[in-house]
Amino acid sequence: MAKNLQTGGRLRPVDLARGHGLSTQAVRNYEEAGVLPAAVRTPHGYRVYTSLHAGALRAFLALVPGHGHRTATSIMRAVNEGAAEEAFRLIDESHAQLLDDRRTLQAVESALRDLESGAGSTSGAGPGPATGSGPAVPSGPGGTFIGPLAGKLGIRPATLRKWERAGLVSPRRDPLTGYRVYDGADVRDARLTHQLRRGGYLLEQIAPLIAQVRAAGGLEPLEAALGDWHGRLSTRGRAMLTGAAELEAYLRERG
Repeated sequence: MAKNLQTGGRLRPVDLARGHGLSTQAVRNYEEAGVLPAAVRTPHGYRVYTSLHAGALRAFLALVPGHGHRTATSIMRAVNEGAAEEAFRLIDESHAQLLDDRRTLQAVESALRDLESGAGSTSGAGPGPATGSGPAVPSGPGGTFIGPLAGKLGIRPATLRKWERAGLVSPRRDPLTGYRVYDGADVRDARLTHQLRRGGYLLEQIAPLIAQVRAAGGLEPLEAALGDWHGRLSTRGRAMLTGAAELEAYLRERG
């Protein structure tokens, strides 16, 4: 670490940079951005850093994985400007965002469980009864019409049309009648949207989740994505703890 490279409590930019696998230009950039306190200058204008700067750099690099580069920069700038309360507010906002992300994940998992339980499932592949443990959604040739689907979900057809405009469902049009026809994937997306709306999520929040389901090719492949999502949230939470510990050490050193 950089603190082991000190000579008489003084660090050259190259010492600070090498101790963290950075370039000297990166160190200078961090100082200009307020991540590091202003360096002392020699009579010849050379920068001189100390253990305090090394502590600031350690804190910043530890904050980045949990809070992101921009927020970590704002946190360190606030601390170095003596605005600790602003730094704490920024940290609180990151934790609130992490909690919101966890709740979104829980809502998605809950919605998927409801779908996988077979509650009101349908094949959507054509006329006839749907598969699954729940009652079928009435279908027309090649799919389900808007009225029966809206009735099954307990919503108005206008709501399904609104979801269509938001890109959450993409029914095709019957070439003869012009009626909307919802296939199995559309019914799945409509049910998932309905579950998330009941959980209080906005259409713009739901759209990327529906996109994930479509990209995964259905609900089953999404399980791996959800597991990865859990892992990323846990990694981020632990990174926040590490960042907090390094920031606390820096705050103590600042006095």
